[in-house]
Parts: sequence; structure tokens; C-alpha cells
Amino acid sequence: MPALDKTLTSALLRWPAVIVTRPAAEASAWVADLQARGIPAEALPLIEIASAPDSMPARACWTDITSYAAVMFVSGNAVEQFFAARPVTAVGAAVSALPTNLRFMAPGPGTARRLLAAGVPAAQIDTPGPDAAQFDSQALWEVIGQRPWAAQRVLIVRGQSGASLDAEPAQGDTANVGRDFLARRWLDSGAAVDFVSVYIRRAPRLDAAAMSRIQRSQIDGSVWLFSSSEALSYVPTATSPNWSLARAIATHPRIAQAAREAGWGVVIESRPALADIVASIESLLP
Repeated sequence: MPALDKTLTSALLRWPAVIVTRPAAEASAWVADLQARGIPAEALPLIEIASAPDSMPARACWTDITSYAAVMFVSGNAVEQFFAARPVTAVGAAVSALPTNLRFMAPGPGTARRLLAAGVPAAQIDTPGPDAAQFDSQALWEVIGQRPWAAQRVLIVRGQSGASLDAEPAQGDTANVGRDFLARRWLDSGAAVDFVSVYIRRAPRLDAAAMSRIQRSQIDGSVWLFSSSEALSYVPTATSPNWSLARAIATHPRIAQAAREAGWGVVIESRPALADIVASIESLLP
């Protein structure tokens, strides 16, 4: 083997295994991106996404869409489920065009990309810049907070934790905390805020292979990638795990704090951008 090939092989082998905990569709995309960087990533979704059992509330919002000044989406899943409820004609075309004065708001680039894929013009999307310190609702408010919101009507499209849409939000979940932050800011600015839940987040059904992988990860040097405190709360505890030797990367300070409280021995905070996460993984190399 040529010397250069040996060097490259050695570099690839030094990367730790990365366990991606996002919901299945998002986890697959992250795994592909990390593997393209030579990092041995694997998906272990710790949040299952299910459609809301009743699409009528979302359909009602579409019927009344012209009354809103802005629609804020807490996640890419919120975009997908809300647009799936958009009324269509018999041939599958949207009943009406998107209002040109309506603002579509995303807390980060992933959600913004889902809006673009849904057909929203880029000029109508508000989201934190790519150099923002964080991709969350606080960063979004820095972009939109100075606008005249008094007497405006705003819709927040969200998911809900638990088995039903009436379940309480998970404690510390970043999307719910962000949603509440924005609602308070809009209300303080004189706006009227409506909510619609379009999907459910719940604990996954983990098979024996997944449970075995979780046990091995406590001691084998794997790195967990957490983008939600809720996902962290769904890590099984029936086997009395000891995370003191385990490592995690968290994409928000609140998630990092939750990981530390759960006993993870090494927790690194990272911006939720691919380059930053790769740099964080690299910082763990010997």
C-alpha cells in the first residue's frame, strides 16, 4: 500500500464511532454527511415522529392563512407536516398560492431548507445567518425582533411530546423552550399568537440490537450526538447505565446541561452545523 494511502487509512481509523440520535429521516441525512467526511457514523433515532391524528386544525390554519403576518416553524418536521395538510385540488395542485406578504420563519438552516423544498420563496424566509452563534429561537428573534409586531397575527407550527397532542411538553426540550420564548416576545410586542400542533414526538421502540449498542457505547469510546433534550430523556435506563466514561456532543447549551445531569462523563457543546460538529468530534481524538 502506498505511504499516502496508509496515512489516509490511519486517519480514517482514528475517528470514533458517532451515534446520531435525531429522528430517522434526519439521522440518515446526518449519518451520510458524517460518513462522507470519513467518520464512522450510525443512526440510533431516539425520537419517533408521527403525524397528528387530526389534520383539521392545520387545514383550518391554511384556510385562514392570509390573516397571518408570519408563520414560525419549530423544526423541519413541522414544515413537512404543515404543508402536507395544505388543501389541494383533485389533481393535487395547491388550492391557492402562498401570500406574497407572508413571512416564513425558521430557527435554523435545516428548517429553512425544508421551507425551500416546500416551495416557499427564499425572499420570504427569515432565519438566523449561517454565522449565528446558535440556531434557535433566540437567534431568530435577533433577526426579526425589531419589526413592528403590534396588532399582527402570528402562527407557531409545532410538534407535541407524548402519546397525544394533549401531553405536556418534555422538560428542557429545546423546541418547546424556543416556542415559548418567541410567543412571549411576540405577545410583549403586541402581536396575537396562535399555535397548531401537526405532529407527535414520542419514545422509539428499541430492539435488542439497539439496546446492545447502547450498552456497548458506555465503554467503547463512541460519541453520542444529541440535538434534543427530549432524545436524551428517551435513552433507556432500565439497565442502570453508567455514563461516566461516555462522551457526547450537544448542539445547544440546554442539551449539554441535560447530558451532564444525566451523568455523561465528557460533554462538548457545538453549533449544529456540520463543520462545527466535525471539529468537535476531532477535538476528542487522541
